[in-house]
Order: sequence, then structure tokens, then C-alpha cells
Amino acid sequence: MLARYKMYRFSRPADDPLPDGIRKDTRWKTKHCLAPPRPLVETYLSDISDAAWAHFEVAYLELLEQRYADDPGPFEKLAAMAMEKDLFIGCSCPTQKNPNPMHCHTVPALRFLSSKFPDIEIQLPRP
Repeated sequence: MLARYKMYRFSRPADDPLPDGIRKDTRWKTKHCLAPPRPLVETYLSDISDAAWAHFEVAYLELLEQRYADDPGPFEKLAAMAMEKDLFIGCSCPTQKNPNPMHCHTVPALRFLSSKFPDIEIQLPRP
């Protein structure tokens, strides 16, 4: 199973325990294959709107397609891990600035992975 989880900068709230499984940080600060580029994130965060999200999502999915075409290995490794054990990709969203969990890069990332690896169970966040 493949899903997302919320990462916290400070202490994790008691009512939001860490998920049981493998956790991967996929925020822009990492070198993960699912990490969005900082400029794309900053552009979206400068204008939190549906139009800005639509632009982010298209650009981000194009980037994932290019990364996959250039080197499918990291994506295949994620898929293999998700087949063996529950795998969670992490981000700090939702945040005060971006309160909608559906407007997090992890959502199109999960959809992208589902399209490439249809045998993996994907759990999207609830809006």
C-alpha cells in the first residue's frame, strides 16, 4: 500500500501518530525522485489559488514523467517497497499557508505512481 503522511517541524501531535510502515520524506528539500523543485513550490505558495494549483500539478506531473523516462529505477524501487510493506510519502502539507491536503505534491505523486504501477494499492488523503 502507498499513501502520504504529514511531517511536522516540531513535536508530532498525540492525536496524529506516525503511520506504521516505511516513511519517505519527499519534500522539495530532499533529493527524492518525487521531490518537487523549490521554484515550483515557491511559485504555488506565492499564489494559493485553484489556478496556481492547476499550473503546479501540470508542471509537476511533466517533471515526474521526465524523471521516470530518464531513470525509472527509483520509481520501481518505491513500487517494490510498497508491494512488500506499507509505504508513506511525507510532506508538511497541510500547513497554515496551504491548508488543503489535496493541494500537496504527494497527491499527484500518488496518482502518477498509480498510473505507472497499477497493482499497488493507493490511498489518497481525504479532502
